[in-house]
Amino acid sequence: MLAKSLQIVRRKGYKIYREPYRLNIVGYRSRFVRSNNFDDEIHVFYTNDTGKWVYHIFKATTDPGQYWLENPMHPKGTAFLKKGQYIDAYSIGLHRGIYPALVQTGPVDIIRNYTRKGLFKWFESGVEQTGRFGINIHRARKQGTTKVIDNFSAGCLVFANAEDFKRFMKISKEHQRRYGNRFTVTLVDFRDERRRILSNIAWGSVLAATGLLLLNKMN
Repeated sequence: MLAKSLQIVRRKGYKIYREPYRLNIVGYRSRFVRSNNFDDEIHVFYTNDTGKWVYHIFKATTDPGQYWLENPMHPKGTAFLKKGQYIDAYSIGLHRGIYPALVQTGPVDIIRNYTRKGLFKWFESGVEQTGRFGINIHRARKQGTTKVIDNFSAGCLVFANAEDFKRFMKISKEHQRRYGNRFTVTLVDFRDERRRILSNIAWGSVLAATGLLLLNKMN
């Protein structure tokens, strides 16, 4: 898994940290279009003091829950974090002033676009914005594993399992101790990749049909 992640991040031209306990935090958004489940992953990898890579995979969501899609706080729709790398855009702070988490302290890119039935239209262009929107990295319930997102995410990256989140915060504090309170977060969006592939296929079909039509007219 490490080799695959390094390949993906490197291919996209994103930064990879190799200093001991300097975290690479990569969210992987699944290809599924509509889901209220924790079907994404957050991968955290770093080298230890002996130079050996350590790799963690945490079940999570990078999407808002269905509750916030149906009851958006913003008139243009609920925010989805856009794919990309956000260097030094996060710090350890208090999520909603309640408990320690990674909170957004620098600008990120988001997309807003949905129907009033609470369906995000992934295969259409959304409204893109850049700024501070409170797209934090936190947990769902205080204990155990949460299976349904619902109102636990309004666009944040959210851990399904409370113990996973505790482990994540523990290694984040080691990063903070060594390198200061700045964290880079990367989002790889397989859903967007799926949309791009389907769009290319559709456009290729249009070109093929146009070419066939012209050929028939010539004949």
